This record gives sequence, structure tokens and C-alpha cells, in this order.
Amino acid sequence: MSFPDKIKGTSIQGKNFKRSGSFVTTSLLNQLSQIVGQAFSTIGIDASFGRTSLSQRRELGQFQCNGALGAAKQVGRNPREIAEQVIVELEKSGLFSELSIAGPGFINIRLSDDFLLGHISDLAEEAHFGCRSAHQSQKVILDYGGPNVAKAMHVGHLRATIIGESLRRLREFIGDEVISDVHFGDWGLPMGLLIKEIERAQPELPYFNVDFTGPFPEMSPVTVEELQELYPAASARSKEDPAFLEEARIATFELQKGRAGYRALWQHMRDISIAETRTDFDLLGAQFTEWNGEADTNDYIPRMMVRLKEEGYSEVSEGAVVVEVAEDGDKKKMPPLILEKSDGAVMYGTTDLATIEMRQDQHNPDTILYVVDARQSLHFEQVFRAARKCHSIRPDCHLEHIGFGTVNGKDGKPLKTRDGGVVRLRSLIEDAIEEARKTVTESGMSERFDTAELGDIATKVGIAAIKYADLSNQRMSNYVFDLERFTKFEGRTGPYQMYAAVRIKSMLRKAKEQGLNEGRLIATHDTERNLILALSSLPEAVKGATEKNAPNILCDHVYSLSQEFNAFYHECQVLGEPDEAIRASRLRLCAITLRQMEQVLYILGIDVPERM
Repeated sequence: MSFPDKIKGTSIQGKNFKRSGSFVTTSLLNQLSQIVGQAFSTIGIDASFGRTSLSQRRELGQFQCNGALGAAKQVGRNPREIAEQVIVELEKSGLFSELSIAGPGFINIRLSDDFLLGHISDLAEEAHFGCRSAHQSQKVILDYGGPNVAKAMHVGHLRATIIGESLRRLREFIGDEVISDVHFGDWGLPMGLLIKEIERAQPELPYFNVDFTGPFPEMSPVTVEELQELYPAASARSKEDPAFLEEARIATFELQKGRAGYRALWQHMRDISIAETRTDFDLLGAQFTEWNGEADTNDYIPRMMVRLKEEGYSEVSEGAVVVEVAEDGDKKKMPPLILEKSDGAVMYGTTDLATIEMRQDQHNPDTILYVVDARQSLHFEQVFRAARKCHSIRPDCHLEHIGFGTVNGKDGKPLKTRDGGVVRLRSLIEDAIEEARKTVTESGMSERFDTAELGDIATKVGIAAIKYADLSNQRMSNYVFDLERFTKFEGRTGPYQMYAAVRIKSMLRKAKEQGLNEGRLIATHDTERNLILALSSLPEAVKGATEKNAPNILCDHVYSLSQEFNAFYHECQVLGEPDEAIRASRLRLCAITLRQMEQVLYILGIDVPERM
């Protein structure tokens, strides 16, 4: 027999096809590409031409291979002749129910039911549907969220939080060790402005008496609401009053040098700001293992500055300390990274570079991902180049800025309030939940559920609406924020995906109540086969989403899965199927579909209710 006897855990024994336990070590598409590739190899053509993809025309086959056309150019043979010889080799395996040629040499492929059902059975027995098998575990630090002391989180934090949290869950799903850091904005001139603004209003407080040794009050002298009013006032005052700005700069310098009263007041501001942002993060389901901020690098910065000077990486330019990061081949001017201004103040670049050194020292990561607005791309390019040049991170650690576009209003411009102000994140979330409440009420759910359960459903629908709407877009794209559309139970929306999963939950509950059991998978209808193929494509979707840091690929997958399930549900009876074996098989297929849907929706940050 000219065809290989063993292909990655798949035994080839004519029609008596058997499977081994190592089957899920590679995805279905990869297996097919290997199998078809080895058929090419058998007829003397490079195996790379066996690359197989999902068919664009389902009526012709489930998969297609276009390699015969490329091979024909390389070896100078007729592409249909090559395709015919490949098919002869493939037919020997007994893995395919149909093999045909279309056009000048496209190979159309339909799998045997034994092959397809065996694959999904093996995949379903694996806790992560085979998505971890080809991945080498890493230690990954994800930097996202980025709230600031004294500032309410706004619409600009929405995408950073939603995308970052989804990537955190994705990385954990594939087996990485993930450290998630909110990286709080809690240092620099804004702190000095606040200190001096509070002093103007309450000069009698002990924080401003340089001779006071403590202890300082345990309660903050200002509330978070007051802080959010004080900072804009202080910022405006600094633009109009040079003396006040200079006082704020001095206060910032003294804070960073450890003045006790300023440190105590700063700690109050930081603590109440963190408590406020936790509420927003909790609503969005964001989880952080570390609540570090710029201030945590304060002890690293002096040592780093000395090292960079001694080792010749930094230099003085026009009174400022900088690291030159321009490289040969740059197509545009790359400015240096400024570490210290001429007045001795440190910059964001300083704390970001020191943060990299701190993370290297504390965690020794393999990858660090920064989920931050795309407009910060130049800043991160400077910081990453400086980190490489100054040996702040080990050479093989991957540094990447995960940029994203803006959230726009229906006018196509960045989302604003009616009076032109910044939209608070809390208000946006509450609006989404309220719009979802209207949707679920109009659907008749208010008649079936009590107030508490209806509120829980509305909250989950509202959060699902804004998360799926955000993540389903390619992250570098801008998108229009339209709550009325996002909360509908139809189309490419979060509520639509949720409802498909809830429908399966309801069916499986009824089956349990009726004493109906799941059984061995069999295939009797094409919609069953199409659903199985959709389930089997998860490893490719997860791999693509991971490599590109693109949760929209998983949104596409779960939408396709919902579509295929709905087609199956429409065409095939489940609970009402009279044949016991077919009914048991379909219940099993429903259970597998639900588990995969819930896993993908969880990665997207969407929590599925039990009932709707």
C-alpha cells in the first residue's frame, strides 16, 4: 500500500478505520492537510501543496484543496491529472465519503461519517477541545484597564478593559500562566495638582504641615466624588496660574521623594479611587492579579537611571536625560525616549521602562502585552526599543502593544455626552442594562420571571450586548455604539448568542425531566454534519485569536456555531425524535455544542443565564 500507514494518531486500515488516543494532538484541518499532503508526496510532489481549507461551496464538499494548480506550475504537469492521482491515493485510506474534481483541478472533499464522528467524539472528551495540544505554555503579563486616580473611568477605558479581559481568559484557556495588571495611573504631576488643590480648600489638614510626624488620619479627607471635581478644577487653575503650576510641580517632586504627609494623602486618594474603579471592573467581569501603578516603580527608577548612565545607554540632550532609540532603516524620524526632563521630573516613558524592569525582576515573563489605545503606538515603540537596547528585559521576551480603535457615536465621531463631555463608563454600562431591560420586557420575559431573576437577565444581556459589539469588530477598527441594535435577540449580537445557548439548556433540562439519555454519536442529516464541522473548527479559531490577539475571530466562531445549531434545530427533531438511538445521539450533540458555546462565550466575557 503506497499510502502511509500512520498519520498523526490516525490509523489507516482501508475501510476498517481506527483511532488512537493521541488524535486530538492536531486540529481537523491540520490532519487533513497532512493526509492530503502525504498523498501529494506519494506521487512525487511537495507535501505543502496538500494544504486544505473549508469549502466555499458546501454543495461540492466540506473541504477543498487547491494545491494541484500551484503544483502544476512547479512541475509542469496538467493540474487535473495531478488532482486525479491525488484522489486515487486518498481513496485508499477509506477516510472519505466523496472526492471530486471541479474546474481546472480543485479537489473537493467530503469526510466519511466514521472519520467525522470519531474526531468530534475525541475532541469532546478533551476538556479544552484540543486547543491546548499544540500550544507551548508561557508566562504572560497582560497590562490593561489603565484607570487613573481621581478620574472616573470613561468610554475610553471600555475597549481596553473588554479586549484585555478577553485576552486574559483566552490565554488561560490555552494553558498560559497569566498575570493581569491594571497599571494604575497614580504618579506624576496630576498628584501634585490634587495635593495643592486640596490644600487650598483645607489648609488646616495635617498632611500639609511639614513638621507633623503622625499618625495621619485613617479616613480620607475627600470622597471620590470630590476628587473627580477637584482634578478638573486643579488642571484648569494650572493653565491660568503659573505660580500654582510651579507649586504643584514642587509637590510632585516632594511626593516622589517621600514626604510623609503627601504620601499619606496620596494613599487616601489612591485607595478610594481603586475602590471606585473596582465597581466598574466588577460589572465588566474584569479580574486582575495585580493592582500595581506607576508609583510602584518609584524605588526602581533611581537604580535604573544610574545603571543606564553608567552603561552608556542614556545621555543628556538639551538638559534632559534621554535614550536614543532611532534605528537604521527607520522610514520616519524616531524621537528619543525622554526619561527625565531638565527640571528633574520623570516621564511616562520612565515609569513604563522601569515597569518592564520590575516585571522582569519579579516575574521573568515570556510575553508582555499592553492593551492600550492605538494612538499610543509611537510611545510603546519607543519604550520597547529602549527596553531592548538597555537590556531591561531578557532578549527573547515578546513585547507587544495591542492597539484598538475608538468607540463612536451615530455621527461617526468619538462618543460624547449631549453637552460634549466624556461619557462615563458607569453611565454607559447602566444605559446598556436599562436598554436590555426594555428588550427583555418587550419579549414577554417579565411575565415569566420574578423581579430578581429579570434583573439578573437584564444585567447579563446588557453586558453581553456591549461586550460582543466591541469584540466582534476587528480591534483596530472604530465602531458605532448603538445600544438599540446591540441588545436585539437577532443577528450578530451578544443576546443572540446567549439565547442560542439558553435554548439548548432548556432542551437538556426537559430531556432530563423526561428521563432521556445521551448516547453514541451517529449522523443521519447534513445539518448534524455541518454542526459537527463547526464544532471541530474551534482549535483553528483559538489559534488565530491567540496569534493575532483578535477576539473577533472567536465572535465569528460562536456566531457560526449558533447559526449551524439553529439550522440543525430547525431540521432535526431532538426530544420528539422517535428513534431512541438518533435521539440519544442528538442530545449528545446538543450537550457538546452547549459546552463549547459556553466556553467561547466565557472567553468573550459573556455570562449565560440558566433561563430566558
